[in-house]
Amino acid sequence: MIYRKLGSSDLNVSAVALGTWGLGGGSVWSDKDSTVAEAKALLDACREQGINYVDTAPVYGTGASEELLGAALAGRRHDFILQTKCSLNWRGEGGNFHYSRDGYTVNNDTRPEAIRRDVEDSLRRMKTDYLDSVIVHYVCKSFPVADTVGALEALIREGKIRAYGLSNSQPSDLEQYQSAPDKQQGVAVVQEFFSVLSPFHGRDYFPVCEKYGTTFQTYGVLEEGFLTGPEFLERKFAKTDIRARIPWVAESYHEGLRRAFEVWKPLCAAHGCSYAQLVEAWALAQFPDMSLLVGMRKPANVADTVRCLELKLTAEELAVIEETVKSIQVEVLDK
Repeated sequence: MIYRKLGSSDLNVSAVALGTWGLGGGSVWSDKDSTVAEAKALLDACREQGINYVDTAPVYGTGASEELLGAALAGRRHDFILQTKCSLNWRGEGGNFHYSRDGYTVNNDTRPEAIRRDVEDSLRRMKTDYLDSVIVHYVCKSFPVADTVGALEALIREGKIRAYGLSNSQPSDLEQYQSAPDKQQGVAVVQEFFSVLSPFHGRDYFPVCEKYGTTFQTYGVLEEGFLTGPEFLERKFAKTDIRARIPWVAESYHEGLRRAFEVWKPLCAAHGCSYAQLVEAWALAQFPDMSLLVGMRKPANVADTVRCLELKLTAEELAVIEETVKSIQVEVLDK
């Protein structure tokens, strides 16, 4: 395993992070609801492979993911760097409407009182007295950035969180957060979508991350499974499922994806790797301070993912991997 500092913080995190959106189940991940025993087994596999960085959010299953992790972390909380999020809540206490799902109305609220309440709720659900990292889940333009930063910095001083970051944001948002008058530690990490099928947002962000020494954490590198192999293209999902709502479910993209798998097949054979490992290695090669956030629900997925760190792709191979899908790349992709 490779370990790096998380941005400007003192947190040593594994280059591969466990994403737990899928643990939340519900209508977004409609094929499976996870159990505490399964969450424990997943964390066991992470420890075995050297993964110490775990990401979740209050809205993953409307509290379900955090509660499962809280139970699975009992007795070994200090073995992991635990990251959750703030701003999206279903308390009905204000903010901007974000979505309605599974009987809940979720609002986006970055006011100081909302952030503090979000953190307290997460601490309770995960049965811990501190959070290593808290990410603003969706940057909100309705409330002053200075107030948001002030609240996050205060929580650091109180020992309730150790670092903070941004998600679903723009490079200009990072500039604003880093220029806030109360900033002391600053933004340690930005968590944004990035894959070979949609690399543009990340590449716009890289220079600003480099400017501030901020870690770029990619999610969606496997495009919710669509980059794991041609057989995935045959799967069907409920209309509410995230995998039914992204572009690659459409037949119009399948020809391009199948062509890519054919081109990538000899590369996989040459490196003794899977399609997933190939595109993960491609992503890691795009920025020096890249954190690879991968959603995993089975222990076998953990061992398979970590293998990508061993791949050494040449500049020519990296170019071929992307060139193959240029005709079906998407400029803007909001998951």
